[in-house]
Amino acid sequence: MSRRPDADVPPGLLLVDKPGGLTSHDVVARARRVLSVRRVGHAGTLDPMATGLLVLGVGAATRMLGHVGGHDKTYAATIRLGQSTVTDDREGEVLTTASAAHLDEAAVAAALAAQTGPLLQVPSSVSAVKVAGRRSYDRVRAGEEVVLEPRAVTVHRLDVHRVTRPTPDLVDVDVTVTCSAGTYVRAIARDAGAALGVGGHLTALRRTASGPFAVADAAPVEEAGRALAGGGTAGVLGLTAAARAVFPVRVLTDDEARALGYGRRIPATGAPGLHAAVDGGDRLVALVEDAGDTARVAVGFPPA
Repeated sequence: MSRRPDADVPPGLLLVDKPGGLTSHDVVARARRVLSVRRVGHAGTLDPMATGLLVLGVGAATRMLGHVGGHDKTYAATIRLGQSTVTDDREGEVLTTASAAHLDEAAVAAALAAQTGPLLQVPSSVSAVKVAGRRSYDRVRAGEEVVLEPRAVTVHRLDVHRVTRPTPDLVDVDVTVTCSAGTYVRAIARDAGAALGVGGHLTALRRTASGPFAVADAAPVEEAGRALAGGGTAGVLGLTAAARAVFPVRVLTDDEARALGYGRRIPATGAPGLHAAVDGGDRLVALVEDAGDTARVAVGFPPA
């Protein structure tokens, strides 16, 4: 298929409901094929096993992905107690097995409650964390031993919905987790299982929300890509709508819009953080942030 200029496709975000079995890069590749453009990226990796919301940026919207991906996430997950695996999820080889038959629901709930609040969490060695420029999972697959440093994360909420026993020696726990960006839900399963002395891993994971975006508004990647190219709405947010969803809005005067277009500063917004600077025609001109008594361009969006 011949590629068309990226300018032929309007910039925007695709809210994709990722199926299991695909990497985030696979989803990006599918979007590129559907749109016949190269400039596509994603905000926040999902493991191949995981399903649910994956936010893609197309064209100029890729410039905001680094800011979009840093928001809190919500997941629905199933934790299995009684086995640990090399990847901390169902796709890895089983490392240890210990009967969880003696565990009651109160003990399970207490162990999971201990995985809430501010945590120092060690990511799985089979993860996308980079070590000296290479993904940790690539180093592990090459036979290297990788030990990752703990990272500060916050689990805002962990709700237990159901506890079942698929076998007499295993316990499955269905949970909803709301957490900061960078939190590994499979590490929660691993650490809760370790605290209980039986091991744990993740058997299912679905991202249901990322910042202001929800999987209920998402679509399969092919459908969302066709909608963006054809002016549809399924799983699509245009550039300005996407910025409005994520950032506070600063409405510009004509003079301010012109100044930002030349990279000049304008009067400060008076509030911390990035703001979506939108002109009178509802076009996203820039993401701006205060620097003293003025606001400067952090990310510019010149007219197409």
